[in-house]
Amino acid sequence: MPTRSDRGVERVLLPIAAAVVVLVVWTLAVQISHTNVFPSPGKVVLGIRELMGKGVLWLYVLDSLRRVLSGYLVALVLGIPTGLALGWYPRLASAFNPVIQICRPISPLAWMPLAIVWFGVSEAAPTFLIFLGAFFPTVVATMNGVKSVPSIYIQAGRNFGLSAFAILRTVVFPAALPQVLTGFRLALGIAWLVVVAAEMIAVDSGLGYLIIDSRNAGKRYDLVVAGMLLIGIIGLGLDTLARRLEKLKSVRWGFQAETA
Repeated sequence: MPTRSDRGVERVLLPIAAAVVVLVVWTLAVQISHTNVFPSPGKVVLGIRELMGKGVLWLYVLDSLRRVLSGYLVALVLGIPTGLALGWYPRLASAFNPVIQICRPISPLAWMPLAIVWFGVSEAAPTFLIFLGAFFPTVVATMNGVKSVPSIYIQAGRNFGLSAFAILRTVVFPAALPQVLTGFRLALGIAWLVVVAAEMIAVDSGLGYLIIDSRNAGKRYDLVVAGMLLIGIIGLGLDTLARRLEKLKSVRWGFQAETA
């Protein structure tokens, strides 16, 4: 029977082995096809070194992360109270849930023309789109999390003489937190997707801008693929961080209550 250390080694070695296989297949495919368009892994690495040498790589990465953080935090600040209110007050949910369900499937990028009209070609435009992408998943996850809290928890709080606000703050929200955090992770992934697309149109920095500018200015596909890889790696890092938050001891009891 594999031990915990063996499983830890597997979690490290298997992704590394898969990455090596992908790199080998990628290299062979470029060599066999003799393509002059799609770059080899070696050219992509040289492209990344070129960007680092110019001092623009980390600036682009930081600009993208800053935009995501700004829009995402605004979405959390507004989305969590909205979701709590909709989950706690059924009549409020009946009134506004149809509006949310209509707006939620609309891609944030569909708002791009309006965002440019409202905010111009500025930092506010991509931040607004990121906010839209993260707001609705946050609201829906929080609302559903509140609705899924067992009524016995709420009744116990009332028996102790807690006010409605105290029950919502100390009982309902902690019990709903596991499901809420899942919504946070989904919203973060959407925010990262949106910022890349928004940067291709609305601003002149960031990883999205790097990709479209490299394509238009000299067809530097090595830099295009470099930008794509950086987007994927950073996205993986953000998702891993969000998953770690779900495993905190302060929220794990909620998972146990759901499965009990």
